[in-house]
Order: sequence, then C-alpha cells, then structure tokens
Amino acid sequence: MAKNTIVELQQTVWKYYQEHRRAMKWRDTIHPYWVLVSEIMLQQTQVSRVQIKFEEFINVFPTMESLAEASLGDVLRVWQGMGYNRRGKFLWQTAQIIVSEHKGQIPQDPNILVTFPGIGPATAASIGCYAYNLPVMFIETNVRRVFIHHCFADGRDISDQDLAPLVQETVDMNRENPREWYYALMDYGTYLKTIVPNPNRRSKHYTRQSQFEGSNRQVRAWILRFVLETPRTRLELAELISDERRDENIQALIHEGLIEEVEGVLRGR
Repeated sequence: MAKNTIVELQQTVWKYYQEHRRAMKWRDTIHPYWVLVSEIMLQQTQVSRVQIKFEEFINVFPTMESLAEASLGDVLRVWQGMGYNRRGKFLWQTAQIIVSEHKGQIPQDPNILVTFPGIGPATAASIGCYAYNLPVMFIETNVRRVFIHHCFADGRDISDQDLAPLVQETVDMNRENPREWYYALMDYGTYLKTIVPNPNRRSKHYTRQSQFEGSNRQVRAWILRFVLETPRTRLELAELISDERRDENIQALIHEGLIEEVEGVLRGR
C-alpha cells in the first residue's frame, strides 16, 4: 500500500477526531478497572447503550474488589439490558482472578489478559492500549471499517491479515499516544458507518448479527430476568413464558452457570 495512502488516512482520521471527539466516562478518566468493564460491555453492544449501563454498573461495583466479592446473581441483575449475559459472568470471573492472583491490578501483558474468561486477543490488546497506553495492534469493527474504506476501496473478501500491517504502521506512527490514536479510529469508524455503505460487508470475516426478536437469546433473556426477580419453579416460568423453547434454554442457562435449580426452584447463583 502506498505510503501517501496511510498518511492521508491518518490525517483524515485525526482531523475528524479533533472536531468531533466523543466524550465517554471511561475515556475522560483513565482507570484500568473502568477500561476492563467498558471493553467487556462494548463487545457486540452499541456505545450509546454502554454509556447508560456503565454508570449504573460502576456505581454498584465501584472497585475490582467489590465486583469480585459480589454474587453472580447481583452482577447479572445490574447487567440486565446489556444482553449476552455470559459477558457479565466472564467479567465477574475475571475480577475474581485479578483480585486473587494479581493483587487487584490488571496485568499489562495482553498474553496474560487473553487467558481470562471472555477476553480474546483483540479485547486483550485493547485493554492494554486503553488502560496503559501500550502501542499494540488490534482490529475490531470500527478499525476494520476505516482501513477497508480507505485502503481497499475496490476489494472483496478482505482478510484481517491484509489489514494488520497497515494498522500496525499507523500505530508505529503514533507510538507516543496509541490510546488516543485508537480513540480517533473508533470515532471516525463510527462516523463512516453513517455516510457510506458499510465497508465491513467486504470483509472476509463479516457476519450479520442475528435478530434478537423471536430468537433464543430473547427467550434466555426472559428466563434470566424472571428468575433474577424472584426464584421460580419451571411451572411458574411456564405461566410467564409460553415459548416452546423455554425448557431447552433453562437447561442451557443452568449448564452455563448463569442460574441454578435447587429442589425444583430456579434462582440466580
């Protein structure tokens, strides 16, 4: 890829960011714990929803220790409305590991972070970057959108392997403050989504998010909400949820450790 293309991309991204930087609580005050919570919340969830839930979550669990000491049921009650409740469980488990094995301090090394529940390579790198300003390379939805749009205008089935050297080049160009560079990429990538057909559809890794309405995810959300409100029997749940997939999703939630059944009563853990 021509050097001038990368330079022009960088200039465009910085110009937009300087004029339209988005305020976010976890950006305006850098705290590793806040970064961890926000990055887990932002997986598959829009920023606007996370901004609301983040404040509530931090008010209830202001420290890593308070989260680690809470019951899973209490964590999932606050998590309600975020979706993908396993993320709430993974965040809770991760907090327990960090408190018990790392003295409450989030490790800087992405190779350690990636061993924690629910944290893949991209999230591990993003935590390292945002919490500690490490010049690491990672690709997520908005980063992918920016580089496909600017560097592969006519490309199809574009792999992240094609993007990685270009992303790395821009990180190297902004080694003094990679955190701010990624903030800029995120904001500009979000903006691009509103003005051009989604470039990510030309990615080899593109998958359309399944519809929530009428899905198993919706049935699971109903079950979890009702059980967290108050312990209930399967018969009581049947009166509230008529969907024929109810029982199979109850079993799935039990298997995943999100709820438990004791003497015929379903309840949060």
